[in-house]
Amino acid sequence: MDESIPRALQPPVAVALAKLVKTFPGPGALPGGMWAEPKWDGYRAIVLNDSDGVTLWSRQGKELSRIFPDLCAAVRAHVPPGVVLDGEAVIWNGDRLDFEALQRRMVSSRAALPVLVHELPAAFAAFDVLAVAGQDIRSVPFAGRRQLLEELARDWAAPLNLSPTTADMDLAKTWLKDLPATGVEGLVFKGGAQPYDGSRAWLKLKTKSTFDAVCAAVIGPITQPQAIIAGLPVDGQLRIVGRSTVLSTRVGRELGRQLRPALPGHPWPEEISETSLNRFSKDKGPVHLTLVEPIVVEMSADVAWSDQSFRHPLSMLRSRPELDPADVELPPHLEW
Repeated sequence: MDESIPRALQPPVAVALAKLVKTFPGPGALPGGMWAEPKWDGYRAIVLNDSDGVTLWSRQGKELSRIFPDLCAAVRAHVPPGVVLDGEAVIWNGDRLDFEALQRRMVSSRAALPVLVHELPAAFAAFDVLAVAGQDIRSVPFAGRRQLLEELARDWAAPLNLSPTTADMDLAKTWLKDLPATGVEGLVFKGGAQPYDGSRAWLKLKTKSTFDAVCAAVIGPITQPQAIIAGLPVDGQLRIVGRSTVLSTRVGRELGRQLRPALPGHPWPEEISETSLNRFSKDKGPVHLTLVEPIVVEMSADVAWSDQSFRHPLSMLRSRPELDPADVELPPHLEW
């Protein structure tokens, strides 16, 4: 059996991607029938088990092997050489995915990493296979690749996992409703006849949740705000948890009519760092806030929540001037 990885699959590997859709796809949306899988909230990872050893690579071609020694060891023990897997490296904290724990691994020193690995071990959810026995099988339709992946996974043990998939769209809709409580971001759809290529041939539907938040600051002038700074009660304090996408001129103008300048004693500063809105942002510069008297706004967000903030911009649905900001509560699905 050939244990070497085909030259065409030497990293960086062009990973298959998914195009975002806003509604559940119809039955003929993809060739060869449609399969649905959970969209994991972790690090996309290509795993190569070559004759020289096991390595993990990000979709951008960065080697992650040092960050995930536990996954490398598991692949070495349970996956034959000559195999290339596509999947997601995740960390479970109790019964919910913990993206922040992944981020901590990324910035940890070599000395500190073993403690993190011991406290919160990683897991790998494999959802595709690109090579078997040293043979490039990306041209094989998804249904055939899935069968090969299931055969490979027959004797796997934790932390290696076969990501579930289903052709039953009623079951997929149940997943879409139930899985966000675990931190799963939505669903990915694949066509049974699709080969594996580096285009956006798959589809993805992200789960959105709606909730009431407190708008206690905006970006831009109070009469024409450009974005909302959203707050939620965390540990007894109104904390900044994210900002909205850019407001349209009409929405900003309508919101501006309801805003009033902040009174003395406002809990937030007039300037914060970009990392206060997104702790993983590469932009470390300051963000100036226009403080306002708090009002309630209904927001929509995906489930990408890291400890005490949203990683992705929120969408404003409407203002709720009839509600009291003091009555806003932290949504149950964000409690840890």
